Amino acid sequence: MILLVLTASVLIAGVTVYQYREQSKDYHRDRLERKESQIVQSMEYTLKATTYPVTTENLTLIFKDEIYRIADVQNVNFNLYDLKGQLIKSSRPKFKYDSISSQLKPEIISRISNSVEKRYVEQNAAVGDKYQDSYRYITDNKFKPIGILNIPYYEDNTFNDMELREFMMRLGAVYLVMLGIAIGLAFFISKYITRSLQTISEKMNQTRLTQRNEKIILAKPSTEIRNLIESYNGMIDQLEASAAKLARSEREQAWREMAKQVAHEIKNPLTPMRLSIQSFERKFDPKDPEVDIKVAEFSKTIIQQIDTLSSIASAFSSFADMPAQQNETLNVVQTVKLALDIFNENYIHFIADEERIIAKLDRTQLVRIVTNLVKNAIQAVPDVSSPRILVSVASEGNQVKISIADNGIGIADDYKDKIFEPKFTTKTSGMGLGLGMVRNIVETYEGTIDFTSQKGKGTVFTVKFPKAA
Repeated sequence: MILLVLTASVLIAGVTVYQYREQSKDYHRDRLERKESQIVQSMEYTLKATTYPVTTENLTLIFKDEIYRIADVQNVNFNLYDLKGQLIKSSRPKFKYDSISSQLKPEIISRISNSVEKRYVEQNAAVGDKYQDSYRYITDNKFKPIGILNIPYYEDNTFNDMELREFMMRLGAVYLVMLGIAIGLAFFISKYITRSLQTISEKMNQTRLTQRNEKIILAKPSTEIRNLIESYNGMIDQLEASAAKLARSEREQAWREMAKQVAHEIKNPLTPMRLSIQSFERKFDPKDPEVDIKVAEFSKTIIQQIDTLSSIASAFSSFADMPAQQNETLNVVQTVKLALDIFNENYIHFIADEERIIAKLDRTQLVRIVTNLVKNAIQAVPDVSSPRILVSVASEGNQVKISIADNGIGIADDYKDKIFEPKFTTKTSGMGLGLGMVRNIVETYEGTIDFTSQKGKGTVFTVKFPKAA
């Protein structure tokens, strides 16, 4: 709207200036024609009343004094030339000191003679002012040319210029008022439009897939805004339907992931239980003097794995954390050492800086962490000529550090960022849930887990937990 007002003001100002100039040109042209016509009539009257023969030679005598009277009556100075362009008489008494040409240019005479009206007007300029020179034939009673009439006409535009300035000032004042009104209207109209758009924008910013979104309701909106609101409300309906489908799909996916993880977690204790039973069956000697101690250790190991299975089943039935946290104050060194007893590989070694390092953890979950990491280490060294796995427990400030190091195949750089992602695995078997589960357990107890690895040289996993206060 503001641009429209500014454009209109510029165009109207331009048209006004152009119109004033054209009007000034028409005015001076008409005025010159009127003055010329009046002088010609006065000269014709003089030629009819004179007693001299009407010839070119007698024009000086005929208009000796009459030329001044006519110029005074018409308030216009003029000059008389013969047919060859020689100055005969001028209404100015001292024309010889003036800039009046005493001889007309041949092209002027040619233009007069070739003109249909036997008249020629020349546009000139002097000292920055415009003026016109009108030339036409003077004829006798038989319309025979006897001389040339020249009327210099100076264009005085002072009045028109003053009128133009006054008009432009009035026009400018009017357009300033219109510009102020346009700015005010543009402001209020834009506020009215953007108020509705602001409401829509705020609603859109509040739109979330996981929550119920409110529809937009505005009283008497414009057609465009109403169409926009209807589109938004329709989108909200579709979004709610999509959210419901997505939630249903996520629940189904969660159950599938839970089932996979439970199956994986059940296999973890079953494998060491199988190995323990096979080892006990192979090495059991009823005559061994320490048979009672070995049976007790075997029973303790089996019961520990059975407890793990029981906790997994309980957690799955309640769809809570697997397994539920049962914090207890325990000796990490002893618990880790006990977790390694289920492995029969002679290349697994355990060292500890201290005999007792106390922390508040769930015994079962700590065992699960150790067994998962050791199993991964065992799977990393099948093709190594001299495999070695070192499990160590040490104090580090107010934390307990558990390290599982192997000299296996290592982890490729491309896989290091994905190693803890659920379902990621580089093995031909397994679901890739072990390390993801381990990290979740560690973070639950405000611990940290990281690793360093070199391809072909081995890997070291480090788990840290806060010590008991």
